[in-house]
Amino acid sequence: MLSLLCFAQWLVAAVFSVAPSGSWDTFNLSPRSKTVYPRFVHNVSGAISNAEGLVSNGPATFSGSGSYVTLDFGQEVGGLISMNFDEVASTSAVALSFTESPLYISPLTSDDSADQSANMSYDGVLEVHAPLEVGLYTMPSVHLRGGFRYLTVVYTSDSSVTISNISCAITFMPHVEDLRNYTGYFYATDPSYVDHDFLTKIWYSGAYTVQTATIAADTGRVDPPLGSPGWYNNATAGIATPLIIDGAKRGRAIWLADMGIAVPTEFVSTYDLTPARNSIESIFSEQNPETGELPYSGPPLSEQGSDTYQAWTLIGTYNYYLYTGDTEWLQGMWSNYTKAMQYLANKVDDTGLLYVTGTGDWGRLWQGGYNSEANAIFYKVLLNSAELASYLSDSALAAEYIHNATVLKTKFNEAFWSENEGMYRDNETSTLFPQDGNAIAVLYNLTTAAEQASSISDGLTKNWNEFGAISPELPDNIAPFIGGFEVQAHFVAGNDARALELLHLEWGYMLYTPISVGSTFLEGYTSNGSLYYRSYDGYNYDASFVSHSHGWSTGPTSALTFYVLGLTVTSPQGQTWSVAPHTSGLPAAQGGFSTPLGWFGVDWTSSADSFNVSISTPEGTSGAVSLPMNGTIIVDGAMVAEDGSSPLSVTGGNHTITVQS
Repeated sequence: MLSLLCFAQWLVAAVFSVAPSGSWDTFNLSPRSKTVYPRFVHNVSGAISNAEGLVSNGPATFSGSGSYVTLDFGQEVGGLISMNFDEVASTSAVALSFTESPLYISPLTSDDSADQSANMSYDGVLEVHAPLEVGLYTMPSVHLRGGFRYLTVVYTSDSSVTISNISCAITFMPHVEDLRNYTGYFYATDPSYVDHDFLTKIWYSGAYTVQTATIAADTGRVDPPLGSPGWYNNATAGIATPLIIDGAKRGRAIWLADMGIAVPTEFVSTYDLTPARNSIESIFSEQNPETGELPYSGPPLSEQGSDTYQAWTLIGTYNYYLYTGDTEWLQGMWSNYTKAMQYLANKVDDTGLLYVTGTGDWGRLWQGGYNSEANAIFYKVLLNSAELASYLSDSALAAEYIHNATVLKTKFNEAFWSENEGMYRDNETSTLFPQDGNAIAVLYNLTTAAEQASSISDGLTKNWNEFGAISPELPDNIAPFIGGFEVQAHFVAGNDARALELLHLEWGYMLYTPISVGSTFLEGYTSNGSLYYRSYDGYNYDASFVSHSHGWSTGPTSALTFYVLGLTVTSPQGQTWSVAPHTSGLPAAQGGFSTPLGWFGVDWTSSADSFNVSISTPEGTSGAVSLPMNGTIIVDGAMVAEDGSSPLSVTGGNHTITVQS
């Protein structure tokens, strides 16, 4: 149960909108300063004197062309490298190379951030030419490196140079000075996993991943690349700073499907929602005024032709409003929003299903036509849109959206459900039973019975291996973006232990594999754990191109808050809320988040014969509390008649609830 001290910490959090301090702070990966320094010397080659001094701001002397040292920042970072040139000769010159994965450490190249063509080539090095000047050097801002862990400093002349004080000025989260100033937290021990702190670690790793993918609008990736050294990060990526983009290293552009995962991560961890607003507005700023179509991605790419990403933009709009309650903003967007809705509604034919003609998607194959994934997403858009219309007092439009959603749900089950397989097909005639369509259908309640959801949960496990969940619609690949929805689907289906098992397999691999950064989450990888993500006939991702810090892979952060902790908001800003813990075999969990209304916190403990939960929510709000076991219920010291089979109605404030079997 919560101590008086913890309740006092919650009250402070409500006033200052910051999370209380505790042992969970140990797992916060955000640096204490926006200037960071290398922590280790990874390797040394050639004639370098006192290379170890570079991790304590001391000097090291390089002699002989080709000598190099690789420095390890200990985790994913990104920004501008500076160093002092203490002693130089007239011909002294150096070069800098960068990589996220240690597999691509090289004095000659960096990992690849710029080229998406079929013939991949590594980025080059950043040359610092002679004559060097004694004093401080900072790399040009156009060449900032958005994501890396390893920096290699190469000496490229035959004389010598002495270097000291190597640092990186972090450029992500440009609008925030204290990166550790989280408004939410999560803490739980996981006795079923070798690292008992695993769940807490992946919650904070997800939060940090999204921070690294929050950038200034003028630091997007130039596309197409402009030549050696191979990367330019001075493109305009949106209409205002800051923006939430896909990945720290690349592609450094807005993709609204990614935000379907990344924005809930922001909500539960930092409440840093300005990047979401700016990114949504950036996409709407390029809307086709005649058709209502939205671009597939933000500038400078501004790609066209994705019905699913059109729908994800509308889901992102809903999420932003749900979390902020910014009615004035929603009213200003509403005309564009309904036009974008109509663009999708025009693709619903007499079958009652959406017929996909914009086939761009998250990377999956075989999109198009009457696709189950696209229709499941559109169903959620209809429900969201009805809710938004009701908030704006447009009851007629809300009723229309509800009617269309009801029809779609019926047609969806008639068209896609396979009784023999116990899963949804990819399309009406397909023998493919996709991860995305099935996970999203469970999550968004397209199933008509609990048995259906449970059957889908069972079927999804057939695609698991030791590295995670393989996506049948992207053969031989593991896609953490869709995996995040699958984790939530297992919780919704009531298979909590299975959800944790997938976290252990997939996010455990990403967090602990020595070929990644050990701090943020991979964009994707192959079914054997290698980095050749999305390598199949007709498309080739060079392994060095894969992003090791991708916001769309952070699904566990919000899932642990929404399901394990059990805390969600059910109306804007949390005027109403829900607490429904999924104990998942865990002994305890605690955490919470802030909105402009104040602090929302939950602390529960569970045993075989009792469950105890303390809840703190803002005064004036109300919520429903669903208990994970039946029995005698005591609320704030008084026994109540309920047996736990139905949710309890609870007002805002501090409450303690106990269930005894």
